[in-house]
Amino acid sequence: MTTILEVQQLHIHFPTSDRTVRAVDGIDIGIARSETLAVIGESGSGKSVLGLAVLGLLPVNCTVTGSVRYRGADLLTLPESELEKIRGRKIAWVPQNPAGSMNPSMTVGYQIGEPIALHVEKNRSIVRKKVLELLQFIRITPPEERIGSYPYSFSGGMLQRSLVAMGIAGLPEVLIADEPTKGIDIINRQAVSALLRVLREKGITLLIITHDLSFAQNLADRVAVMYSGRIMEIRERKSFFDGPLHPYAKGMLLSLPENGLHPISGKTRESDKYDGGCRFRFRCTYTMERCRAEPPLIALPDGSAVRCWLYD
Repeated sequence: MTTILEVQQLHIHFPTSDRTVRAVDGIDIGIARSETLAVIGESGSGKSVLGLAVLGLLPVNCTVTGSVRYRGADLLTLPESELEKIRGRKIAWVPQNPAGSMNPSMTVGYQIGEPIALHVEKNRSIVRKKVLELLQFIRITPPEERIGSYPYSFSGGMLQRSLVAMGIAGLPEVLIADEPTKGIDIINRQAVSALLRVLREKGITLLIITHDLSFAQNLADRVAVMYSGRIMEIRERKSFFDGPLHPYAKGMLLSLPENGLHPISGKTRESDKYDGGCRFRFRCTYTMERCRAEPPLIALPDGSAVRCWLYD
């Protein structure tokens, strides 16, 4: 399959007054056209920072090295004027926290229509028609009444679906959704999952950033596991959930309620405290002398990859 988005040796560091936070520390990953890739991991693992880097939405106080290539062009080297032609039109972003991501002083219809007017169509009547179609598509009805509603009148699930509508309004090729099920109930999680599944069937490439493992299991083609700024495992979805390889990934699945709620012992070390060894070794039950050196991302015969000496 053709790779549409490729991240190579991406490092994103945030300097502070007394240390440097290595939020993303050497990521290599590719996403094929029309694929759905779920990036999972604990809070603070660098998932959202990775997504923000793709669209150049990181704050100016961080240092970024490596490359993020979309159709061969390195997004990290493009001027802002060129990024604006891609952001929202070719690659769109659905932020987490829907209540805080929408402008409370503007109608939901106006905010959904903004990327259409910016990237696709200037005619106001056509924009309105497309917004009504999007509201119907995301099952916010009746659209003729809801188009003039303000965010405060929407439930959390409705706001989340509205953010997805904003993301796809510009007809992007790639949609990056950051924690799209965070803070919403089971019924609305199912609605968002169904909506994203429809987008996948329409051929949109999806990069889903989530700690909701059941959501990833229901939607993804492949799963990438992040821990402390590193990719620890990349596998086809079914193989991953049937039998994860990395000890951290195994621990994540064992911590689920249906698997007995067995938490991973210990806690993640701050990124500036690593000494060159495996980043998970202080919490790992398989730790051995060799783990004092950090393993590479080891490619396996079935196309999977895992960062663990157990598979070398």
